[in-house]
Amino acid sequence: MVILLTIVHVIVCLFLVLVVLLQSGKAADLAGAFGGMGSQTAFGPRGSATLLSKLTTFAAGAFMVTSLTLSIISTRGATTSPTIFDKKKPAATQTVPSAVPGTQGIKVQTTGPDGKTQTQTIPLPQNPTPPATPTPEKK
Repeated sequence: MVILLTIVHVIVCLFLVLVVLLQSGKAADLAGAFGGMGSQTAFGPRGSATLLSKLTTFAAGAFMVTSLTLSIISTRGATTSPTIFDKKKPAATQTVPSAVPGTQGIKVQTTGPDGKTQTQTIPLPQNPTPPATPTPEKK
């Protein structure tokens, strides 16, 4: 179905280009070349609809219908892929030294000069106080 509709769409496109190129402009005469129009209307004199203008209208309508149909068919069968806005940023992983349960300290492993690994527990301060800010002197 999609292949048939695509073929029809390409044929309609080529037909539309051909019909538009075959038409002559509204000001195709010598007076139109110098800016003279037969009437003072906004869009120039309106003549009767010719066969080419009717074919252009039909081809434009068929082009719109096939374009909309192809776009609807292509989006119905498509699976949704994540967009930039849907992608989640991976959570930042931090390696925090594990506190030894019950001691309120940080467990640190060190390697001595003899190559042995030692585990030390560094106690955390119970009430950390922020650094004192100097008060400005009044003069």
